[in-house]
Amino acid sequence: MSEIGKSIAIPAFLKIGVGTLDRVGAYLRDENLVNVVIYFGNGLVDMFGMRVMQSLKKEDIHVLEYCEIDTVAMKDLVEMAFSLPNKTEAVIAIGGGKVIDAGKYAAFLRKLPFISIPTSSSSDGFSSASASLLIDGRRVSVPARLAYGIVVDTEVIKTAPDKFIYSGIGDMVSKITAIYDWQFEEAAGYSQLNDFAVMIAKKAVNSFVRTPFHDIHENLFLNELLNSLAMSGIANEIAGNSCPTSGSEHLISHALDQFLEVPQLHGIQVGIATYLMSLVHDHRFVRVRTIFADTGFFDYVKTLGMKKKDFAKAVDLAPSVKPHRHTFLHEEIYRERAKQLLTEDVILRELLV
Repeated sequence: MSEIGKSIAIPAFLKIGVGTLDRVGAYLRDENLVNVVIYFGNGLVDMFGMRVMQSLKKEDIHVLEYCEIDTVAMKDLVEMAFSLPNKTEAVIAIGGGKVIDAGKYAAFLRKLPFISIPTSSSSDGFSSASASLLIDGRRVSVPARLAYGIVVDTEVIKTAPDKFIYSGIGDMVSKITAIYDWQFEEAAGYSQLNDFAVMIAKKAVNSFVRTPFHDIHENLFLNELLNSLAMSGIANEIAGNSCPTSGSEHLISHALDQFLEVPQLHGIQVGIATYLMSLVHDHRFVRVRTIFADTGFFDYVKTLGMKKKDFAKAVDLAPSVKPHRHTFLHEEIYRERAKQLLTEDVILRELLV
């Protein structure tokens, strides 16, 4: 008899809330992971190292090595992965996107459980099964593995600058346009939807944009944002690719990364591109506009001095970023519409100089 259904990986544990950083040791002890290596982002040993070490010591978890790292160069990560102590049972990464990607990929190479402890809410990278690495001087998304465990302390998230929360908001809302692009892609005969992945991604973004809040620092709001970002990683795992959470808006951001000397945070670029593409799609743009206005995302973007001409260039480059896909921007008529909107839309005129 054939097996029923499809096997997918999901994290063994997901802990999001106040004070979770002080309980990391207990979470690992519950999973019988007692020999670990820890990577911290720059400056984070001083900020959070003592709390983590005390938590691990309390549960007799052995820290074989710990260090701060600031590289996502493929050659560095390969060397790092194969110099891990043989007794290592799990790799822990604590910090922002760079150290999360580094730890995730090192664990992937050594087939070890990866424990993701983000200190900001800037994107869904802490829960995704891919890593953004530097290969021959260019950032490239490569396959990795979904985190074995995810621990997010909302009080720690609040210590990061607000730009990281805005970045997470931009990345989360982008699921609206990403799903619409994937549906367009299937209709054009270039892809096949996974209905369950679409359902998860939709539930994630809809739950987030409907969350009542007065301030983006509220625990309820941050919990919803982080839970929804984590769900996005699951949607990608189900689909076997990033289509449920990454469409034309991500291609614009990746294109900006290729030629801007100093790109903005990924989720900031993605958020602006999401609003633009929601107008191109003529789909849920009121919802997108409302959440960005109410959270202060638009107000923050106005302070950055980002340029219309850069977004216009990125729109034209977008299809070359992933030529195997077929989003709206892979068709010239929609690229021209997007560039027209950069000049005509009142909000985009205010956001971009």
